[in-house]
Formats: sequence, C-alpha cells, structure tokens
Amino acid sequence: MSRLSQQLAFILEIDQLKSILRQTPITGPERRRENDAEHSWHLAVAAALLAEYAPAAIDLARVIRMLLIHDIVEIDAGDTFAYDAAAYADKEERECRAADRIFGILPADQSAAFRALWDEFEAATTPESRYANALDRLQPLLLNSRTGGGSWSTHRVTRAQVLTRMEPIRHGAPELWSVVLTLVDDASARGWLIS
Repeated sequence: MSRLSQQLAFILEIDQLKSILRQTPITGPERRRENDAEHSWHLAVAAALLAEYAPAAIDLARVIRMLLIHDIVEIDAGDTFAYDAAAYADKEERECRAADRIFGILPADQSAAFRALWDEFEAATTPESRYANALDRLQPLLLNSRTGGGSWSTHRVTRAQVLTRMEPIRHGAPELWSVVLTLVDDASARGWLIS
C-alpha cells in the first residue's frame, strides 16, 4: 500500500469519530450528546484561546495536535464515561489495543509520531500534556454547567467525584482552578450534583 493510500485510509477511518457519542450534552437547543470529533475540535480551539493560562511555556501546535488525536482510540475502545468506575477497569487495555490498530494504519513514521503524541497525552507528564488534560477536563465541566447539570444529573454524579475528576486542572492550568470551584459550587447549590 502506498504512503498516500495509507494516509487516506487513516482519514477515512477517523471519520468514525463523528459517530462515537460522549455522555456530555452540547449547549445547543437540541441538547443532543456531543460526539468525539466535536469534542476534539472544541478542545483544539480552547487550547489556542486559553494558552496564556498554561503554567509554563508550551508548544501550542503540539498541544493542538495532541488534542485532535487524543480520542481517536475510542473508535475501537468506545467512550468511557468519566464517572463509571467499572468501565475504567479495562479502559487502558482497550485503548492501547485500539491505538495499535488505528495508528498502525498510517505510514511507519506518522504512526510512531501519532502514537507518541497519544502516549504523551495519556501519561500527562509534560507541560503540553498536562495542559491538554486540563482542557479535556474543563470542557465537559463547562458543558454540564451550561446544560442544567447535563450528564451529572443524568448519572447522579457527586460533588466529590467532579472535584476529583477536575484535579488535573490544578497542574495543567492552575489559574483556571477558581473557575472549577465556582462552577462546582453553583452546580451543587442548584442541586445538579449530589453533595
């Protein structure tokens, strides 16, 4: 298979991301669930917009590439709801198998580069990956806050669960932590989170 054929096959493969539904509703009038492609695009825009809140100098282009591919593995592994402890039991294994297959469609050099970005996001040890992970937590918080509790209300999520889930924001974009606390306090006061 030629290099171009592999690249085109990958582009067609990742179109499936548009069909992977997340639990978080969008803020539009139809209140449907967001899909993974929309989520990834939303995070890439947020990364560019909020870069001044990253705690260290970052390579913004690297962050954006990371965010655009971070959920591609969910084509095979499915979206694991953030507050479903049982589903997290085999999440890493499912996603690693998916990464092997999906990134394996690409030519070897691009396969290695995309896999390295995905691994970096998952490890969350670099300034770029910590910032990317912070945004990955912040975006659903904003959507749930704007949609009357969204998936929190549907799944009876607790305040403590949300604060634990948001913890990466403290390190990846610490100036945004006050936003987290304000939104969680408001959601708790409105009864969208279980105390």
